[in-house]
Amino acid sequence: MNERYITELYRDTEELWLPEPLKCRGSRVHLLALGDVGANLLLGLKLLGGHVIDTIGIFDVNDRVARRYEMEMNQIGMPFSDDLPEVEIVTEEQLFDCDMFVFCASRGVPKIGESGDVRMMQLEANREIAEYYGRLAKKADFRGIFAVVSDPVDPLCKEALLSSGLRPAQIKGYGLGVMNRRAVYHAKSDEKYKSYLNDGRVFGPHGADLVVANSISGYDDELSMELTRLTIESNLKVRELGFKPFIAPAISSGAYSLIATLAGEWNYSSVWLGRDGDGAFLGIKNRIRNCGDNGAVGARVEFENLPLPKRLYERIEHAYENLRAL
Repeated sequence: MNERYITELYRDTEELWLPEPLKCRGSRVHLLALGDVGANLLLGLKLLGGHVIDTIGIFDVNDRVARRYEMEMNQIGMPFSDDLPEVEIVTEEQLFDCDMFVFCASRGVPKIGESGDVRMMQLEANREIAEYYGRLAKKADFRGIFAVVSDPVDPLCKEALLSSGLRPAQIKGYGLGVMNRRAVYHAKSDEKYKSYLNDGRVFGPHGADLVVANSISGYDDELSMELTRLTIESNLKVRELGFKPFIAPAISSGAYSLIATLAGEWNYSSVWLGRDGDGAFLGIKNRIRNCGDNGAVGARVEFENLPLPKRLYERIEHAYENLRAL
């Protein structure tokens, strides 16, 4: 058999169900931490999310930062119009009184000039924070979506899962959206990668094991490996200019993808794929779909399950197994 399917990677299909259906309109989003990524993500949600988001609650350990953004965000808007989400300060105890909790907290962001996989450098420092807020979600009996934006996205999702006791489908990681846009950027810059614009995909983690496919129907492994390298190294190019690359991730992986999730639309994010009592969060094109069964309404994670060339499947499987091992 030359073609393989993502469904071969997992077996625990019941873990794809959420405890509550999506509202699709009027959602309440709570955002933890207003650093570089969190502040830009907040701006994106404010400007772009009015059709699905009613209010955005913000919390930061620095109260002055939270008060600054409450004032500034609520002073944004078009003249003679008031259809943007309201931003309000919430307490830590109120963080999980919402439809979506967005985890943007981070410690130990690598300085400009540090080499290596800067995302994985943050794992140990951020794992402790994810575990703490996972326990708070458990205490609150949280039934919404726990969205992880901090790096490294996929391992932190697993930490949140283990500490929270939430259903696996409630936890989603947001790092793949910007990788797709970085691949698009290179495909627009070089004619040889243009197939990505119509038929390309990204899979896997927001990091070294990222899988970029130049095309699903006309997969070229050598071309795809080149495009993967360019995409992975895109953040390093910004760092070489002396800047931390947080704007594109905050909007492409964060705001746009979170809004699409709340609206039940297709997006790039990480979903739990359980296997043999374990599993991993793997980035893939997916959506949350409200559905009914004999009158009972629920919500289920649905991911794109295209026939994949054998070599492409093997690359995705390799990334999945590495994520399982973390």
